[in-house]
Amino acid sequence: MPKSDVHPHPHETDPNWFASWFNTPYYHILYKDRDYEEAQLFMDNITAYLNLPEDAKILDLACGKGRHSVYLNTLGYDVTGADLSKNSIAEASKLSNDKLHFEVHDMREPFEQKFDAIFNLFTSFGYFESDDDNAEALRAMRDSLSEYGFAVIDFMNVTKVLQNLVPEETKTVEGIDFQIRRYFEDDHIFKDISFTDGGKDYSFTEKVKALTLEDFTQMMDEAGIFLLDVFGDYKLHKFHPKESDRLILIFK
Repeated sequence: MPKSDVHPHPHETDPNWFASWFNTPYYHILYKDRDYEEAQLFMDNITAYLNLPEDAKILDLACGKGRHSVYLNTLGYDVTGADLSKNSIAEASKLSNDKLHFEVHDMREPFEQKFDAIFNLFTSFGYFESDDDNAEALRAMRDSLSEYGFAVIDFMNVTKVLQNLVPEETKTVEGIDFQIRRYFEDDHIFKDISFTDGGKDYSFTEKVKALTLEDFTQMMDEAGIFLLDVFGDYKLHKFHPKESDRLILIFK
């Protein structure tokens, strides 16, 4: 998408910006070095903590190219990976097997199938323009759980993120210089990403609602969801607003 098609001002961010940015190859290039060992440790810990039955049905919600889904499947679970990005799901589907399925899905819609566990990993919540949509995504998770099922939202710890927000940096990946600018405005954390590739200028803006534990608690109360536990990192230590790296919520 050339620069001219993108609104430079954050207030005019396309409400469905994530549908286009997450569909580009550049999104995957920029984030390709995300720590998957850490993610695997988390999945080992959380599946043990939830004491899931061996044949549990797990939904990996907003699964991207499905790397976590694949790992959960190697642990023996029956996994469905769902994501809004058609390109990501097309890529992930190459990895499917009898107990690993992928589908294009909007997280605001509940699933007909019920799951023993729903995982929403790596801050893939809070992207919608309206609070109603975020609340709807939460209700859809609730309605997609089996009677004894658990859902897990792995979100950033907003308090710590805001304390350590790096306003500007350049990341070079695969020969592309990604200029990144971060700022906090209107209860959202924005990340402007611009770069040039093949003589073309590109620019995208990520925008995530800065949801705190209090915000989640209120949303969950309103949705009739029972918040069971809150952890602050992938080793499942207690949550501390100032120190914890993550905000991990377990609910049913």
